Amino acid sequence: MNKFSIRILAALTIVTIMVSCKKDYPSSSGRKFRFQLYTNQDFSDNTSLINFSVFIRTANRTIFDSVLAPMQIKDIPDAANKLIFEKTVTGNDNVDLAAGFRYEIQDVGISWYIDTSKAGNPLKIIDFAFQ
Repeated sequence: MNKFSIRILAALTIVTIMVSCKKDYPSSSGRKFRFQLYTNQDFSDNTSLINFSVFIRTANRTIFDSVLAPMQIKDIPDAANKLIFEKTVTGNDNVDLAAGFRYEIQDVGISWYIDTSKAGNPLKIIDFAFQ
């Protein structure tokens, strides 16, 4: 019985050591982009459909591009209830990036809002008040 207890104790010790040890891996935390969308205007009567997309790109290529669900212009929230999206990109720490919103209003046209993030900037807030 004593041999059995020593084996159990040894096994538990090994498992405890293995679980408690953590290996440090080098990590690139990347650059975070926070997209904020809202309006300061009263569009309560405007039922036109609008399609928004957000993007992040270098001078040569698009890194991130995502389309939001279509909505009516009257449904764009005010500043107190703004839509907020975050995206972290890695591997582009040493280049300037452009990020922003593209939007298309049905039967009207396409427009955009673009801002830049300088190389090494860990957080960029793209604050867009639709007008």
